[in-house]
Amino acid sequence: MAAILSNLRNTIIAGFVLALVLLLLLAGLYKGAGAGFDEAWWAFFFRWLHVLSGVMWIGILWYFNFVQIPNMPNIPAEQRPAVTKVIAPAALFWFRWGAMSTIVTGLIVAWLSGYIVDALSLGLASGVAKNTAIGIGMWLGTIMWFNVWFIIWPKQQIALGMVDGDDAAKAAAGRTAMLFSRTNTMLSIPMLYAMVSAKNLF
Repeated sequence: MAAILSNLRNTIIAGFVLALVLLLLLAGLYKGAGAGFDEAWWAFFFRWLHVLSGVMWIGILWYFNFVQIPNMPNIPAEQRPAVTKVIAPAALFWFRWGAMSTIVTGLIVAWLSGYIVDALSLGLASGVAKNTAIGIGMWLGTIMWFNVWFIIWPKQQIALGMVDGDDAAKAAAGRTAMLFSRTNTMLSIPMLYAMVSAKNLF
């Protein structure tokens, strides 16, 4: 077991193997339930990938805002390069690709489930509350994705010295990245409410 858990890649592979075992177990216990591999199954599968991606994305967003940003002033100056040169670039890689995977799988789910047009039009055409709720969640998620790829990531590259910039430019870029990261943290709360309410309240 230590060989699996000591290596992240092996741990992730083991997690997917356990999910496959669970699929087969439930299909065996309930006469093929959950293993039809029809359109509904693919919609579920991409929803599962959407949730996994979202956990990665929002988890790192909240790590930045609840852990890293508030505690950076408490770290001695000589130790900060460990965060800015090693931890932050790695976290930003998973952060931005988690955002990309979340939006792509979310759009696939909406398409496979047949509500993409109604959701993107905020349910105005159908008048269905569920479509309005999921649509609001989708648009908030899209704004957050845009912030990650076109504001936070470019500014973080300057702030972390991955792109050239003087001290003033680094400070300004770091502040902009922080403000848009806080914006995404704020938007994540109603976004998650909209997504969950669409599946459970309407």
